[in-house]
Amino acid sequence: MKLNNINVVHFQDNLFFYPNIIMSTTEKKYNEAESWVVEAETFRDSVGTMDNTGKRKWVFPRKPKGKYTNYRVLVSVLLLAIYFIIPFLKFHGNPLLLFNIIERQFFIFGQPFYPQDFIILALGAIVTLIFIIIFTVVFGRIFCGWICPQTIFLEMIFRKIEYAIEGDRNKQMRLDNQAWDTEKIWKRSLKWSIFILISVIITHIMFMYIVGYEEVFSIMKEGPFAKPTNFLVMILFTAAFYFVFAWFREQVCTMVCPYGRLQGVLIDKETINVFYDYKRGENRSKWKKGEDRRAEGKGDCIDCKQCVVVCPTGIDIRDGLQMECVNCTACIDACDEVMVKVGLPPGLIRYASEKEIEEQENFKFSGKMKLYSVLLLALIAFLGGLLYNRGDMEAKFLKPPGSTFFVRDGKITNTYSYTFLNKSNDNRTVIIKIIEPKNGEISSSTSNKIVLKRDAMIKGTINVSFPESQIKLSKQNLKFGVYDMNGELLDEYETYFEGPFKFQF
Repeated sequence: MKLNNINVVHFQDNLFFYPNIIMSTTEKKYNEAESWVVEAETFRDSVGTMDNTGKRKWVFPRKPKGKYTNYRVLVSVLLLAIYFIIPFLKFHGNPLLLFNIIERQFFIFGQPFYPQDFIILALGAIVTLIFIIIFTVVFGRIFCGWICPQTIFLEMIFRKIEYAIEGDRNKQMRLDNQAWDTEKIWKRSLKWSIFILISVIITHIMFMYIVGYEEVFSIMKEGPFAKPTNFLVMILFTAAFYFVFAWFREQVCTMVCPYGRLQGVLIDKETINVFYDYKRGENRSKWKKGEDRRAEGKGDCIDCKQCVVVCPTGIDIRDGLQMECVNCTACIDACDEVMVKVGLPPGLIRYASEKEIEEQENFKFSGKMKLYSVLLLALIAFLGGLLYNRGDMEAKFLKPPGSTFFVRDGKITNTYSYTFLNKSNDNRTVIIKIIEPKNGEISSSTSNKIVLKRDAMIKGTINVSFPESQIKLSKQNLKFGVYDMNGELLDEYETYFEGPFKFQF
């Protein structure tokens, strides 16, 4: 924090809580005993992609390579394959995943969900939020660097196309600064054209999750003039994707995404993040072959800045935890490569907690992490239980508005409208029975055996009669049961049975 023109930053303080007060890398003095840095210059008071005037600083990261990068590529390929394949998969004839908000049709793992299941979806959303909070407390922003669609699309698709066409960091910077000659025009035109094409593909796949791939192909076949509204929506979303991945890029993480801000109140000293081991690295100094750096009072950081030039968000990880950091591990690979070349042990930048850095401990799965991991598994099990035990059928029996009872042949009769929703993937034949009170009779214009098609809703009307002597109250509790042909109770519903008012003495 800056007080009386003196800049003092304690490494044990969580810098993320002060996103606009990040250490400068200039003129630092290090105190090994007390673990703090005194700075004579200035603090960075803006995000890493903005200069002092507020103008955008374009980030040209060097192409990462290394162990963690290879792991991230494998994870990304798997997730991208899932994203592009799932819309075409079906389970029991239903889409594997479908979120048709327009027609209120939802399928999760092939199981249909309806507005009647809103409570389950709401509880699922709450459980998911709790899961994110607990996961972040333990594992930091691993999600951002490894799983987040923004990171995967940008780093594993768009950025790789950019490397293939324009080259690595230095070539991109040179191309950006040169005049609009033939080389720059055709390279930029080719890149932007491919970006637009990929944005179109991503948009169409996204809409397949909403309306299904059959409907998307139908819209494409009919053309823009048959369904201009759908075509316009496609254009708008394509433009949005292109804008994000071609220009806005890493600024999504710092200016739009709420998760990065949420992290500031969730992490603590035991949270795992990408950290620079300042106790080992300081005092940083340029590499000199053959020198004894410890004897000279120098740390292992040779100030090569490879961790900086490889960062896709344009920050210096050595300045501590910052809101721009997405834990992508590019700086880890870059630093480890340099450490190996100069004969120093890798891990100067690594996955660790702030506590481990301060106390110079090796990583260990602490009791807190074990407890939170158990809670995460319990939340997953709870959510799975909700989805599995939601019931295969829902039945409702309601009296039509304005209807009343009638008495005939010594019996009191009420009319009920029923609605059956078959949530299963199988056709069913059901029978309506009266559970309470006894001696009730059911009559219908159709057969008492009702055929329910899979994933379908059916409505009808029945008459329920009781002996006049049995009805003692003007409103009597009534319980219906819906059974399958094997006698298994599928669902039950409680309502009331109307009768004439009687004085009770």
